[in-house]
Amino acid sequence: MTDMKTNTFAFWVVLLVLVSGFASSASLRAQEAKTLFVNMPDSLCPLLTKVNRADCIDFLESKMRAVVDNRLGRKSEMTKLTKDYICMQFTEQTSWQMKVLPLNDSVRVIAAVSTACAPACDSRLEFYSTDWKPLDAASFLTLPVLDDFLSAAAVKTDADSLAFDQARRTVDLFLMKADFALDAAELIFTFTTPDYLSKEVADRLKPFLCAPLVYQWCQGHFTRKK
Repeated sequence: MTDMKTNTFAFWVVLLVLVSGFASSASLRAQEAKTLFVNMPDSLCPLLTKVNRADCIDFLESKMRAVVDNRLGRKSEMTKLTKDYICMQFTEQTSWQMKVLPLNDSVRVIAAVSTACAPACDSRLEFYSTDWKPLDAASFLTLPVLDDFLSAAAVKTDADSLAFDQARRTVDLFLMKADFALDAAELIFTFTTPDYLSKEVADRLKPFLCAPLVYQWCQGHFTRKK
């Protein structure tokens, strides 16, 4: 009788572990980029229908080019797809990326970058819960400012200092492009104002520019890598 009780208890323990494992696995699959993308509200993706979004996933998973006709009768293309990342080229001038990021072992958050190029590119960054409720971006990231992209390392003389000040004053419009790393929890910011400036002005600014800024996701927040 004791052995039977022990075996019965062991059976239910194993069953509980299996059920918990299946539930956890299903929850994680529900938080994969492709599932979240297909289920996003049309209001957040007005150019594509839910069928369009699902077709893009199916095409790429079938090793085909993921091009669909959008609501404007033009072409949109999904160019990248991983478990936690998607990149869409909505039009020739506009693109969109999403990255699924962990808050803890079971909860994820969606970060999305919308970029428009005309011709200089500028990006907007937004955060959502996995049911696409807007979240306060400031809770996850402090955005770079102009001075983060400028370096005084090239300033050696008073003439250099004057040139630096003059170059900085030419920046009358602050533009930057954001991109998620494909295979890492990183966000890269590129200063794009020089693409908007005349070549002469951009050349004066060039000696004082930093490399693109890389931010790493750690403990629920993007922090600039040193």
